[in-house]
Amino acid sequence: MPADLPAPLADWFTARGWAPRRHQWDMLAAARAGRHALLVAPTGAGKTLSGFLPTLAELIEAPAEGLHTLYISPLKALAVDVQRNLLTPIEQMGLPIRVETRTGDTPHEKKVRQRARPPQVLMTTPESLSLLLSYEDSLTMFAGLKTVVIDEIHAFATGKRGDLLALALARLERLAPGFRRVGLSATVADPDGYRAWLAPYGDIDAVTLVQGEKGADPDIAILLPEGRVPWAGHSGIYAIPQVMAEIETHKTTIVFCNTRGLAELVFQQLWKVNDLKLPIGVHHGSLSLEARQKAEQAMADGRLRALVATASLDLGVDWGDVDCVIQMGAPKGSSRLLQRIGRANHRLDEASEAVLIPGNRFEYLEARAALDAVEAGELDPDIFRPGALDVLAQHVMGCACAAPFLAVDMLHEVRAALPYSALTEEVFDRVLNFIADGGYSLRAYDKFKRLTQGKDGIWRVTQPNFVAQHRLNAGIIVESPMLEVRFKNGKRLGKVEEGFAASLSPGDTFFFGGLALEVERVEATDLIVRATAKQARVPSYMGARLAITANLADRVRAFLFDRGQWGRFPADVREWLETQDRRSTLPAPGQLLVETFPHEGRHHLVIYSFEGWNAHQSLGMLVTRRMEAMGLKPLGFVANDYALAVYGLEKILDPRPLFSPDILEHEFVDWVQGSALLKRAFREVAIIGGLVERQHPGKKKTGRQVTFSTDLIYDVLRKYEPDHLLLRAAWEDARAKMTDVGRLARLLDEAGARMLHVDLDRVSPMAVPVLIMIGRESVAQGTTEDALLEEAEAIAAEAMRLD
Repeated sequence: MPADLPAPLADWFTARGWAPRRHQWDMLAAARAGRHALLVAPTGAGKTLSGFLPTLAELIEAPAEGLHTLYISPLKALAVDVQRNLLTPIEQMGLPIRVETRTGDTPHEKKVRQRARPPQVLMTTPESLSLLLSYEDSLTMFAGLKTVVIDEIHAFATGKRGDLLALALARLERLAPGFRRVGLSATVADPDGYRAWLAPYGDIDAVTLVQGEKGADPDIAILLPEGRVPWAGHSGIYAIPQVMAEIETHKTTIVFCNTRGLAELVFQQLWKVNDLKLPIGVHHGSLSLEARQKAEQAMADGRLRALVATASLDLGVDWGDVDCVIQMGAPKGSSRLLQRIGRANHRLDEASEAVLIPGNRFEYLEARAALDAVEAGELDPDIFRPGALDVLAQHVMGCACAAPFLAVDMLHEVRAALPYSALTEEVFDRVLNFIADGGYSLRAYDKFKRLTQGKDGIWRVTQPNFVAQHRLNAGIIVESPMLEVRFKNGKRLGKVEEGFAASLSPGDTFFFGGLALEVERVEATDLIVRATAKQARVPSYMGARLAITANLADRVRAFLFDRGQWGRFPADVREWLETQDRRSTLPAPGQLLVETFPHEGRHHLVIYSFEGWNAHQSLGMLVTRRMEAMGLKPLGFVANDYALAVYGLEKILDPRPLFSPDILEHEFVDWVQGSALLKRAFREVAIIGGLVERQHPGKKKTGRQVTFSTDLIYDVLRKYEPDHLLLRAAWEDARAKMTDVGRLARLLDEAGARMLHVDLDRVSPMAVPVLIMIGRESVAQGTTEDALLEEAEAIAAEAMRLD
């Protein structure tokens, strides 16, 4: 063993019959050379220990009090889990190293003590770090900082949480010049992009790339139904008995669902067939902290046979007994699939076992595409973008809470963060002036005057109450307005969205956290419930819907055209494609197939664009508007990840004019400005930017009150200051996040040249999955699956006829 590993560490490895892996030595060598490092290694490769090995070595060789290492995690649960795993070796070595967590769940007294006497290792989240930096004593607390370790860096670097963290790193650079930055991830498609993001001023050469050894290839299977691959649906509910059989034959299984509503539904369906009464839990982000921790602890103790979960468990929680991962519905991306598969085994030399359950025939092709992408080592691309201005406003206000500043110094500091490296002086001044008075439309109101510039040019917080307001309301994650779900004895179960709660009356029932609950009463901020044995429905959530990634979409397109691949598919999927080939056509890569046909007294148009549900939803809105203007009498549209179907009273002879690029200049602008889309985006940026507070000391606004406040301000700004900083930020959010406008623009730019229009006398086989969705929302919960099944068979029979 190399001599530069301190004796306690070397002895600890030897006592367990272990030796550091090559990438762990490489991480130690990078630290010894004083270099930043990005480690890309598969799950089970000991990434966490790799990140902390230099810290342990340094604190053994030169014990010291004060904060030495910050560990940043995207999830509170991950910080707690890593603390537990790190404490074990520290205790086994008998090292006097204190390791603590600091998240939104940390008690206030502990937070105060941590600032006065910080541990050597502090585990936290981007939001909690940002809050720490807003205190006056942050200037001394971080002065001796040596290392920052960012775990699961891919999970937030390219979004707003990444913007906040990049700004926090820039701030730390001023407080502790030269500290080392370390990034850890299992799934990074563009290591150089992350190296640049991690480095001060984007200096990519300052960051050493360390590649971990390749682990055993995962063992992934696509579970096929005992009958036929379904025509419609995306939940995989048809396979519940087979999922239960997998749970029964494995030690511990995680069943991943793409939405919280589906997680609740799958949990209930599993219990119906759980004849052996195996212990099964449910875990998602809307459940209370206590409920999530209870499920996590039960998994860690080996007391659960299965846990039904959402993206709340995508990342790094290390439960070594998990030996199977099941994905309900299509995975939507190869990186996400790999991340979820990595939750099984956590051992590098053993294959992780995973089962995919496609919801319908297109999802079967997507599942097959995901398997091929994983086998080929192809990850989904990471899209880096300029930093958001609402996040910058929040950060600058936080810095002002800690200490007054000169604008020139703050701009220089902010530009050290890669997302803001191209920030102009003019835009930065607009951000400062926004914090100072809210913009000229709002400057008459004192409540928006948070910063004041003195005659000496230094910016200071106007009043102390603005400091308290900032710390109470800071944060990047803005949920839809929520109501607390609780029993009348006060026990809290979690939260449901206000929109869903508004649809409930006393006596109504719904599933939540695995329980059937009956509503007793609805209060301003609480939903009072009791347990019931009555039939219940599943809550709906407005959360972002995962769209198929461009990589997987390209692979599915290739499957359609490459007949040589069809032999790999089940007989009914093969028959579906063969009949489509005879009755209509299958688009070649680069072609955009549009079919028109009559069905049930209406004229239908289906475009197979594979640009994802978000883009198709937006396109449906725009195309129906244009059809209205052209006298084509549209009645509605439905969309999935693969296609958009529009239907109306008039036959569409030439679809090209409906898909011209100018739709983004005319209909798109009118639609966004006239819809709730922009107001919703504005609510988010107004909260992040600090214009509207969610909480006051001692009380919290209801979601309805916050929405009312932001809607009033939105209307004022639209009328009197349409170029306001936050309206601009809201536009960027509405375009990028809520409509997937990049994919939409590319589709429209190329539609005219790529379009292949086929006019048919009746519905085609490939149109069946999307057509079945027409009217689906009006089908009552509980009867939905049966109604879908009957309708699907009827439409499919018509589509598959060869005459």
